[in-house]
Amino acid sequence: QVELVGSGGGSVQAGGSLKLSCAASGYTHGSWCVGWFRQAPGKTRERVATIDSNGRMTYADSVKGRFTISKDNSKNILYLQMNSLKSEDTAMYQCAAEIGRVCLGGFGYWGQGIQVTVSS
Repeated sequence: QVELVGSGGGSVQAGGSLKLSCAASGYTHGSWCVGWFRQAPGKTRERVATIDSNGRMTYADSVKGRFTISKDNSKNILYLQMNSLKSEDTAMYQCAAEIGRVCLGGFGYWGQGIQVTVSS
């Protein structure tokens, strides 16, 4: 049974940093694509960053240069380091996983929402 448990959200002032974590069980990161998504009130869900089993990373244009996705395969933990946060980064964040060595967009497993609030 696959389970994703996220943590690390909170409130921060603009320009600050937060680090999200997502602990996974029921599978190994080595053969899955994992990523972070977010949804702000009144907006559609946005793919923030992904990393596949080969370590290839993708980022939304809005977070490039500020956010870094990483994973610890030995601990099965996914991270999202968020720096230089802006008010527009305020959203509910979720980690997600997709079976397969590359990311094709079929994320079928989701963690619970993590609220990130950035005040200007």
